[in-house]
Amino acid sequence: MGRVTAADPPGLAPVVMIQGCTSDAGKSLLVAALCRWFADSGVRVVPFKAQNMSNNAAVCADGGEIGLAQYLQAVAARVEPDVRMNPILLKPTADTASSVILLGRPAPELTSVPWGERRSHTWPMVKDALRSLRSEFDLVIAEGAGSPAEVNLRSKDIVNMAVALETDALVYLVADIDRGGAFAHLLGTVECLEPEERRLVHGFVLNKFRGDESLLHPGPEWLAERTGIETVAVVPWFNHRLPDEDRLVLHDERPDGRNDDGGRPRIAVIAYPWASNFDEFEGLANHGSVTVDVIRHRVPLDGYAAVVLPGSRNTVASLSWLRSVGLAAEVSRVARRGVQVLGICGGMQMLGLHIDDPGGLESGGLHHGMGLLDVSTVLVTVKTTRQGTAVVSRTREIVHGYEIHHGLTTAGPAAVPELDEGLGWRTDNVAGVYLHGLFDDAAYVRIFLSQLGINGDRPHDRHAAMDAELSAVAAAVATSGFAARVLSDLVDQTGFVRTAPPVHLVG
Repeated sequence: MGRVTAADPPGLAPVVMIQGCTSDAGKSLLVAALCRWFADSGVRVVPFKAQNMSNNAAVCADGGEIGLAQYLQAVAARVEPDVRMNPILLKPTADTASSVILLGRPAPELTSVPWGERRSHTWPMVKDALRSLRSEFDLVIAEGAGSPAEVNLRSKDIVNMAVALETDALVYLVADIDRGGAFAHLLGTVECLEPEERRLVHGFVLNKFRGDESLLHPGPEWLAERTGIETVAVVPWFNHRLPDEDRLVLHDERPDGRNDDGGRPRIAVIAYPWASNFDEFEGLANHGSVTVDVIRHRVPLDGYAAVVLPGSRNTVASLSWLRSVGLAAEVSRVARRGVQVLGICGGMQMLGLHIDDPGGLESGGLHHGMGLLDVSTVLVTVKTTRQGTAVVSRTREIVHGYEIHHGLTTAGPAAVPELDEGLGWRTDNVAGVYLHGLFDDAAYVRIFLSQLGINGDRPHDRHAAMDAELSAVAAAVATSGFAARVLSDLVDQTGFVRTAPPVHLVG
């Protein structure tokens, strides 16, 4: 079925690997596109990334965390997201520190191990997860991280050429041509590879191209002459509405909250450092009844119908940042004037009276919150991660979301339940909830907007919209011929065959 190396038992699926010359070259999107194209071509395909660094995680059905990109890639592949697809997730808690999530669960014993010494602990788990997936599926589409040309990191690599060499993968090297310097990036990257690594590179991909392809010549020919590697695809620049793993991408800031977008009310989402899971606001931004603005520095918030504080991977540090830039005072000011304020997870903790960190999970000690919501939180070692439902106390409607937090929160007498089962509270016009993903739930969106005096009945099924967007992305990538080329190389190099008839072919 797939290529078999000396280290592999018969029957393991082949691996296609997308590596990049730089971060943000478009690897994640190309993997998602290939996953959808192969899935719709009748292939049981699965994504894989050995190690990801992101504070935007998603929760699998078993409660394990994986990076948002791998979750979306699994959706693209039409398979259930699984912690084996991203066995190691690093969640930055400061500029020089990250917590380690191993096979979906916090691994504090590894968090305290210096980064350079972790490979002996993590590489066996990466290999086991990858081999397990290869034994269950027809094809693995793996994603690298950053660039394989980081020679200072080669001895500790577990995510780039280490994976490729372990699996004898078909590697495609991607450059972001929109940034400029793509040919130099590709040439330089190949020059940094060892001979056994270079032999695995089956083609170059010029990604995010705008303009006339004829203007590229003689670049691809020159590159092939210098490296012996063909440029197999030029993928055009295209707009998409899939959430970005590393950035909060919604609308530009509006410094005065003016209703200048068709008269729609505006909602402010505060983007402090270490904000997490901010993809959950895409559904609200695309709803059509409101405009969502990202606020990154102090601006007047009077013109906003509501202010939302998202989750945070370092709640205490983000609260300190809010105070340092004056946004904590601004949020408090408009809250006292009656503007609706909602905190999600860490955002809720910041709105409360106190955050106690007795075990030093973040910075240790007792910290005063903003005092707008009558709740107090203790940070505990055991992390809660699970998908679930809750009942909105005021309407008795069931809503869906997921939890991912270290906090245990208790309410004082001035707080009334917002969600049942200790998942949310309200003090007057200030509310907080522990459930992420509520803005993907049509019932919650309607409830939230109705309290702002906005008709929230417009249906927006974000899951259906995202699925359609993944198919559109696959189609856009297919126009470059990249997916068909990968399939051709698989057949030539591994004797690859499908195990099921295609659902439909894209492109």
